[in-house]
Amino acid sequence: MAHRLRPVGHEFAGSAPVRLVFGREVSAAPDRVFRALAEDVTGWTEWFGPVTLARPLDGGAGREIRLRGGARFRETVLVTRAPEVYAYRVDVTNVPGARAMAEEWRLTPAGTGTRVRWTMAADGTAPFRLALVAARPGLGLTFRDAVTSLDRRLAG
Repeated sequence: MAHRLRPVGHEFAGSAPVRLVFGREVSAAPDRVFRALAEDVTGWTEWFGPVTLARPLDGGAGREIRLRGGARFRETVLVTRAPEVYAYRVDVTNVPGARAMAEEWRLTPAGTGTRVRWTMAADGTAPFRLALVAARPGLGLTFRDAVTSLDRRLAG
């Protein structure tokens, strides 16, 4: 059953009770990575393994995301500052126990490539927070695989 989450701003990525932060360098330039994140939302299904549906809503001001396993998210885009930051919050989800969620993708030049940093920020019930922290290793692997796949896609 879908439920509405507490609306949060971009600053939530730095202050949430649970913050999972992952980083990796890729060979693609920041502007190309940014375009793949912010402008080619439907392309997420091609490089972010768990994503089965990704589509922009409201002229790009929002997104609908579905994951393998049935999780669904309706999101509001909070920041699109090319080529540095892309951030969004979850407004509605069917994930039990979630009260507030946001994600931030921060891109910084690294030689001729990009340092990609993904922050998943969340608040929720104690079991939700515990489950999210326990999922950290798997989310880290998912991030690494996704960014590697994105880099290959951008090189092709």
